[in-house]
Formats: sequence, C-alpha cells, structure tokens
Amino acid sequence: MHPFLWFLLAFFAGSLPFSAWITRLFLGRNIRNVGDGNPGATNVFHAGGVAWGILALLLDFLKGALPVGAAAYGAEIAGWPLALIALAPALGHAFSPFLRGRGGKAIAATVGLWTGLTFGPSGVMLGIFLTLGELLLNGDAWAVLFGMGGLGAHLLLNHPGEEAAFLLSVWTGNTLLLIYTHRTEYMQPPRLRRWLERLVGADRAGGAGGNE
Repeated sequence: MHPFLWFLLAFFAGSLPFSAWITRLFLGRNIRNVGDGNPGATNVFHAGGVAWGILALLLDFLKGALPVGAAAYGAEIAGWPLALIALAPALGHAFSPFLRGRGGKAIAATVGLWTGLTFGPSGVMLGIFLTLGELLLNGDAWAVLFGMGGLGAHLLLNHPGEEAAFLLSVWTGNTLLLIYTHRTEYMQPPRLRRWLERLVGADRAGGAGGNE
C-alpha cells in the first residue's frame, strides 16, 4: 500500500473519538460537559469511573500504536514517509473530523505512536516521564512538556546518527502539536506540586536554621 494511504489510514484511526463515543453511548453523557470538556480519556474517568476510563485510555493508545507499528514493521516503510505516518494518529485525534476538527489533546495517542514507532521502548520512556511530570508539576500542560523533554533526551542518548535525526523530526512535530493542543494552559507558569513545595520549603527552613 502506498505511504500516503498509510497516512490516511493512521489519521483516520487517530480521529476515532472513542472517549466521546463511550461517554455518550454507555454513560449517557456529553463529554463536552464533563471536566474541562476535552474529548479525551481523562474525562471518561470523571464521567464513568476507572473501568470506563481505562477502556478509553487503551483504545486511544491502540489507535496510535497499531497503524504506526503496522506501517513500520509490517509494511516496512521508513524515512520521511514513516515520519508523517507516525504523526498522523495524533493529528487525527487533535483535529478529528468526527468532532468537526475540535478533537482532544492527543496524549494517549502520542504514547501509542511512539510505542508503535520503536516497538515499545520510546513509548515506555515517554510514559515514565509523563508520570514523573504529573507527580512533580502542577498542570497537565507542563507535565506533558516535561514528558516530551525526557523523551527527547532519551532519543538523543540512545539512537545514533541518521536514526536520531529521523526520530527527532517526529519528536519535533509531535511536541509542537502537543504545545498547540495545550496552548491555553501555558498561560499559567509551571508550579511544583504541593507536596514538593512543602518538601523544598522544609529543606530551606532547615538549612536556614542550621546557619543560625
């Protein structure tokens, strides 16, 4: 199959708004009226609890991982065509025609596409750094930026030469897309989580006391 058709297939897969469908069909609610109104898995957790949230998260992950993995390892597409195919699920999620172009923030689809692109390792690293970002920083947008920064460092340290250039081209496009989907949240400066602020404050107080 021609790479352009793979791009269309990956975009279509990414555009499937599973979170919105689950919320409407099984929970009887409009996801736009839940939480922050984003049609993503987080608001399915809010609307229906853990089980429905995990299902939505898994489906959003798979719609990124499966088409990209199939193109890379099944059809053995490489180079710039694969870079565009890799970005397609996240683009589809963010600009879903099923939602009139007003899709979600594409975080789960992003973890999926990196899992499919590298057959696992980069998706795992991104998941770890995203989790760290959520634990350390108050604000999903900054946690996502932290996660993508960690993924970028991983790619630089573990992939040589041309492979690094290819993966970093995907990373750059993906990061810019995530900045766009979170654009309104960057109006607020990054802040540490309260537990970390208290810890840092306690260390500073202890240090000041020790100097007296």
